[in-house]
Amino acid sequence: MFVNRNSELEFLERKWKEKGAQLIIIYGRRRVGKTMLLKEFLKNRKGVYFLATADSIGENIKELAEKFAELTGKEYFMEVKDFGRLFRYLADEIREERTAVILDEFQYLMTLEPGILSVLQKIWDEHLKGTNIFLVLCGSSMGMMERIMEYKSPLYGRRTGQWKVEPFDIKGIAEMFPNRSMEELVKIYAVFGGIPFYLDLVKELGVEEAIKMKILRKGGVLYEEPEFLLREELREPRVYKLILKGLALGYETLGELVNFTGLDRGHLSRYLDTLERLDIVGYELPYGRRKRGRYYIKDNFFNFWFRFVYPNFGDLELGLVDEVWAKIEPKLNAYYGKAFERLVREMLRQRIIDFRQKKVARWWHKGEEVDAVAELDDGLLFVEVKWGEFERREAERVLEGLEKKVERFKGKKRFLLIAKRIEGKTPEMMDLKDLEKAVRG
Repeated sequence: MFVNRNSELEFLERKWKEKGAQLIIIYGRRRVGKTMLLKEFLKNRKGVYFLATADSIGENIKELAEKFAELTGKEYFMEVKDFGRLFRYLADEIREERTAVILDEFQYLMTLEPGILSVLQKIWDEHLKGTNIFLVLCGSSMGMMERIMEYKSPLYGRRTGQWKVEPFDIKGIAEMFPNRSMEELVKIYAVFGGIPFYLDLVKELGVEEAIKMKILRKGGVLYEEPEFLLREELREPRVYKLILKGLALGYETLGELVNFTGLDRGHLSRYLDTLERLDIVGYELPYGRRKRGRYYIKDNFFNFWFRFVYPNFGDLELGLVDEVWAKIEPKLNAYYGKAFERLVREMLRQRIIDFRQKKVARWWHKGEEVDAVAELDDGLLFVEVKWGEFERREAERVLEGLEKKVERFKGKKRFLLIAKRIEGKTPEMMDLKDLEKAVRG
């Protein structure tokens, strides 16, 4: 099922219509939906889709030659054993006809043939840039794909566009699950995040059933997923797992993480920078401040896995799923509550919840905390988020408490409570029914 990639398709369509040769970089983390996007784009267009493998450079060239032979109808491609010559001949064949060549999992070719970027540079400069080729280099290794775009890269200055494919937001999740309630969408978001592959795995399951079958059970497709991702992307996965374990346990400041991991501040900062670049970890500052920020696990699936799976790995290896579930289940409501807070901030930033706000951030100071502060044209909106059910009077007391928390702020102030369900809502209150209208509207 192909959903929610309109911006990406519009970008590719726009580049397709531009005159001249195009060299496009498409990248994003594993399983985020890059392949499905590119195959959807390629429909009804002249071109080839090639998925590189880790086998050998010779085997990859052989398979690519077969693709080019099929595309052009010229059997001589089958005799070509050289990557550069393949593209040189292709340039002669396609001439002025717009033709797409998509090289997916391009990082494998970079690993098998370290000089392949220099080979591509020469091919591009001498043969391809004068054609109407639409060449797409796509990959899942964030570090390696970003190297293509660096100043020192042989291809620097030659690419004509790039796009980082992001996980789905809550609107994309809602599109994948048209018949689920907003409460279920929040839980799906909290556990599986916005990775289309993960979401597709749980389409026929309830959230808790999906946790047991796909995550907690040894051999389940997501049982070791973060391990695979870290090993694929990073040289020292053991250290990164220690940092992520600390974040999952609530150690959020650099000082707390230094004490937990035993790493010195300089090394720890570099590891955290890498995790930020991979979109696994985020860093946020309190509203109105430029220092004393907190780190957090930005990727919801990583957050769930390091919070509940990693600490129980020994028992899960023995097949004690029910015993581990008995430990996890009482903590899930609090976990959903924290994820709901993050979701509301995302929805405010994206203006899915729209007050024409400009900036949105958390705020905390000396034990006081506000889930979201939004800058409006005429003042500030303070938002309290609760994963609970309230009668009107209870909700009003929460808003009164919020008002006291932010007395230090000057100027015009507005207040909003967002909860799971509120009986007798006033204009200063929203619940899941309101959010569902915003998401599906």
